Amino acid sequence: MAETVAPTGEMKRSLTLTGVTVNAMALIAPGAFLWTTFQVQAALSRGGTSTAPDMWTGLLFALVLAMLTAYSYSELARIYPDAGTGSSYYFAEAALLDRSKPNRRHFARFAKLSVGWISHLYYWIYPGIMVAFTATLFGYIYSALFNHTLSYFPLALVAIAFSFIVGYIAYRGITGSTNTNIVILVVQTISLIAITVWFIFYRVGHPHQAWDLANAAHVVIPHSYVNMLYQSTIAILLLVGFESITALGAEAIRPEKDIKRGVIISLLIQGGICYLFEYFGANFAVSPHTLAAPAGTSGYAAAATNSAPIGTMLQQTIGKGGTAVSVLVALTVLLALIGTTLACLNTGVRVTYSMAKDKEMPSILGLLHGDFATPHTAIWILVALSAALGVFGANPHQVDNLTQITLASNTGTFLVYGFTCIIAVVAFASRHDRHPLKHLLIPGVGALMNIAELIGVVYIAVQGSGTSPGNAYKALGVVGLWCVIGALWVLLNPSSKHAKEVNKKRADQRQAGATV
Repeated sequence: MAETVAPTGEMKRSLTLTGVTVNAMALIAPGAFLWTTFQVQAALSRGGTSTAPDMWTGLLFALVLAMLTAYSYSELARIYPDAGTGSSYYFAEAALLDRSKPNRRHFARFAKLSVGWISHLYYWIYPGIMVAFTATLFGYIYSALFNHTLSYFPLALVAIAFSFIVGYIAYRGITGSTNTNIVILVVQTISLIAITVWFIFYRVGHPHQAWDLANAAHVVIPHSYVNMLYQSTIAILLLVGFESITALGAEAIRPEKDIKRGVIISLLIQGGICYLFEYFGANFAVSPHTLAAPAGTSGYAAAATNSAPIGTMLQQTIGKGGTAVSVLVALTVLLALIGTTLACLNTGVRVTYSMAKDKEMPSILGLLHGDFATPHTAIWILVALSAALGVFGANPHQVDNLTQITLASNTGTFLVYGFTCIIAVVAFASRHDRHPLKHLLIPGVGALMNIAELIGVVYIAVQGSGTSPGNAYKALGVVGLWCVIGALWVLLNPSSKHAKEVNKKRADQRQAGATV
């Protein structure tokens, strides 16, 4: 990739449209979550009734929501190409620094701090979740190869090692991260599309077997709109990450054009093509023959108790050699988790870097490496946190751990997405190019849907049985604690005066017609 030399203390502009798009696609991961979340989706019920038959329609609904949010991000990236590494943190401030209404400047700092701190619930917890997924997946692969189940201690070591490997790639710079992601995406996409074609081929070749869904139409037509909404609360998590490249503006060669395009293109390829196709094939092939459990359950019910239902489906449909194929596919998913963790880590530390540069976070988090031009201190701190969360979430004896940190991260995700849609409405409110459909209806509906999805996720968890309510309350406790920490930091920040001066300077320059 082309690379321009940056002045000392600045990041290097090295990313083309392909580069920014690939980094977003890596975080979404075109198929990895088919393997990691199919069990959770199959297990989701409402009032004792399975919602699994609406898995594909829930994904489609989630894709519509994601597209509304992605469009809001892309429009903000278009009018604020100078956002650099700030993403929504920068957008929130810029939207309120309106030349015609200078009284809004008092709210600009509050808005950007709120969005910036909440962003960390998403970007700083999510890599740890991926580390936990990776350790668990490694355990599956090891068990399949050697017929031996790993205990918690080796899984914890895998989580730690994986965190530091990914951290080292991020530390070396975004160009190396991008090249790594390109290879991973090609291998993973070919693998998962191939197994999807196989599932469809198998179903068509066995028309007389019993199937959970009678035909292809039953996969793509809602059985229950309420069940579809339930499924969408999980399906949306497959699609998050399209916005990550808005934090790469300082490293894009043409941020004014490529960031906007990359947001939309990445989501269309990943969600609109890869995931919809892959979930169609997997649901089309669910049957008592392809999925059965020792307890006597089969189909979706068996998938709900199977830690790797896609692997089991491959073994049952292929027969001899099925285990080898499932292990190979699991290895490609393992590669994809490298790309996902890497992309989220890169995004998270860049938002942190932007806040630290404004003195809204400790200055040490804003230091750039002299050779690689990466926020290296923030990277290694996030690596350590990801390792700790990975060890916590990968504990096979405490399966609720992963649920708790996932709920906390998801809360941050929906809040950031919802706030960004609102920011888009505010940003275009007084612009001459404001369009009622593009800049009011689309982001407005996007904000409402994101908040509704957040309420849905929390409601399902609180109303669930067993340990589900306790997990929800613990996750919400983490969110509340982080907000309190943020408020205390703002009040006690030793650089608060400097931070306010930065905000005032930006306000004065924007009101004078300058672009900061």
